[in-house]
Amino acid sequence: MSYGRYKKNHPWLYHKKPPLLWWVKKWAYVRFILRELTSLGVAFYVVVLLTYVNAVSQGPEAFAVFSDWLKSPLSLGLHGIAFIFVLFHSITWFNLAPKAMVVHLGKKRIPGRIILIMNYSMWFVVTAGFFWLLTTV
Repeated sequence: MSYGRYKKNHPWLYHKKPPLLWWVKKWAYVRFILRELTSLGVAFYVVVLLTYVNAVSQGPEAFAVFSDWLKSPLSLGLHGIAFIFVLFHSITWFNLAPKAMVVHLGKKRIPGRIILIMNYSMWFVVTAGFFWLLTTV
């Protein structure tokens, strides 16, 4: 069985490369790319947390140096930007959850609106719990 000879510029095999900013033409694609880029804010917080744990394990002097860095304007600015990234990431993730999760209660499917309300409610409860913990201790 012969499929013919391969031709370098055969029209069926040619795939034009899309431009670098192909995604800016449609708002849905922009939101998707922004959501993916906001994971960098999540990664920043992971690095800060791991550095915090490392500073605590190194002793009081290392922890004091790290705490001073956390109070610097650069750190506060990075945390502000990362907070906006993480907030956007969380909101878009919660809005995707009803599409990604199909939950059945018996034979009935739970509406996506209920899943969305439950996600945001739990987020509020956990945030309020952390806020209460931080303000009372």
